[in-house]
Amino acid sequence: MEKQSTVILKTKQHYDILDGLRGIAAIAVVIFHFLEIAYTDYSKNFIGHGFLAVDFFFCLSGFVIGYAYDDRMKKIGGTEFFKSRLLRLHPLVILGSVLGLLGFLFDPYSADQHLYSAGSVLLIFLCSLLLIPYPAMEERYLNNFTFNAPAWSLFWEYVANILYALILVRISRRVLLILTILCGALICFVGYRVGNLMGGWGGPNFWDGGARIAYSFSAGLLVYRSGWIIKNRMGFIGLAILLSMAFVMPWFKWNWLVESLVVLFYFPLLIALGAGATLSPALKKTCVFSGKISYPLYMTHYAAIWIFAHYYNKYKPGTEQLALIVTAGTILLLAIAYLAMVLYDEPVRRYLAGKRKKQLIS
Repeated sequence: MEKQSTVILKTKQHYDILDGLRGIAAIAVVIFHFLEIAYTDYSKNFIGHGFLAVDFFFCLSGFVIGYAYDDRMKKIGGTEFFKSRLLRLHPLVILGSVLGLLGFLFDPYSADQHLYSAGSVLLIFLCSLLLIPYPAMEERYLNNFTFNAPAWSLFWEYVANILYALILVRISRRVLLILTILCGALICFVGYRVGNLMGGWGGPNFWDGGARIAYSFSAGLLVYRSGWIIKNRMGFIGLAILLSMAFVMPWFKWNWLVESLVVLFYFPLLIALGAGATLSPALKKTCVFSGKISYPLYMTHYAAIWIFAHYYNKYKPGTEQLALIVTAGTILLLAIAYLAMVLYDEPVRRYLAGKRKKQLIS
């Protein structure tokens, strides 16, 4: 049992540059969420493609899950795999939901809390805790997860993890390649139909999220299983610049096609480059910290975005004030994410991992 517990609980060495890039993508999401409040015309938003960071997350997730579990899934089994994923992901799902509820109840710039009964608020909160999509608030654009909007991607991440354990871990690389190509065609269809790849977050575009993760997760897994690791000397800074270019690129007449090409080819290429890049020792700590802070930042920032949205709609700050708010707000949210990581997420996961180890040994 001791040997089995070691197999189940062990973690592999990280790709530090990929961890660093995850942090860059998380910061891009935060800035994008701030600015989409002020610039509803995304062509006027300098980071108007920041939402594509989610597709990068999905692709990176496919690569990392394949790397971490492909060779030991038979030993640990599906049940222990699901436990590992829940232990890693769900503590921050809970914290993000709590922060979202508190932000809703005590938002000084909104009176929306008076529109809903205590029972309705409790139901929305429970759905958020359990990752059950419930697009109930029209004034919040029918987000699938009203109190923590980014949780929509975690819902699909859970779906992908389930399908990985049940199906994807067992299929050959050739079958995975065919599946990835078919999902790529689906991505192009969604982009053409809608005009962009922004969907998945709300009730009216719920299934677009399924298309986005179906391709990107499969593509990341395919990159790993195919050994498409490109040795290079671009380093973290070079790759961070390349990744950021996808988020700040302008909107085009054939916007859906450009976004589709970025998701289909550019992000898998960046994963392959990131896995093969040489990291300067001076930047190792930066990449490690960036990777650690990325998920707490992603899952705790949106309560502040709702408050900012109500503030912006009430006071309409000018460009200079907006720049100051977004800069200070992003730094503040990074600080909150750090506190959430060291005071809540890491201690909770250590505690749960300790209890799990005792159960496995006994």
